[in-house]
Amino acid sequence: MKNKEFLYRIGLYAFSIVLLTAASGMVPKAKFVSLFNGKDLDGWVGNKVDYQVEDGLLVIRPDKGGNGNLYTEEEYADFHLKFEFLLSPGANNGLGIRTPLKGDAAYVGMELQILDNSSSMYADLKEYQYHGSVYGIIPAKRGFQKNVGEWNQQEVIAKGDDIKVILNGKVILEGNIRKATKNGMPDGKDHPGLFNKSGHIGFLGHGSMVKFKNIEIRKL
Repeated sequence: MKNKEFLYRIGLYAFSIVLLTAASGMVPKAKFVSLFNGKDLDGWVGNKVDYQVEDGLLVIRPDKGGNGNLYTEEEYADFHLKFEFLLSPGANNGLGIRTPLKGDAAYVGMELQILDNSSSMYADLKEYQYHGSVYGIIPAKRGFQKNVGEWNQQEVIAKGDDIKVILNGKVILEGNIRKATKNGMPDGKDHPGLFNKSGHIGFLGHGSMVKFKNIEIRKL
């Protein structure tokens, strides 16, 4: 009987520790996993002509057409994404999130701009068209990009309707897409996929050379 009572108390103690750990937010977080192995496009679907692997980098080349989209095979709902990118002068690309494989990701899903903010050709854009912005919806802060030809580090945290973008250690966007559109879409266009619960992540080519590396994701 004493042994049974002892085991019961040990079990109760262990269970209490589990509850306390969960309550205090100490549940182990999911680990970041790599989306790009630096060798090939395994795990990706879409345009595998314009997007190439060069010296361990994911590169989109304008001399190959420079357009089209490359998507993850897997779909993601809430996540924390990290990647590095290098822009060429005047570069324009995009990061599609929670998007289907067909259609314009900026509308059937959500697009976060990847853009050379320093280029004079973009001087007259709307504020929600610059780098890091939720395209057409929420503008990002400017002034934190590195010089063209240098590597930038970016993080995107998507949790429900909340979107956060961190560029080179600075928060350039932190907003709620539902609140941002309570009075209608800021750009006046239809965004039927804006509130998708999940979808693919993709790089969206617009005819510019852009390089990517260290692409990692953690599900939330």
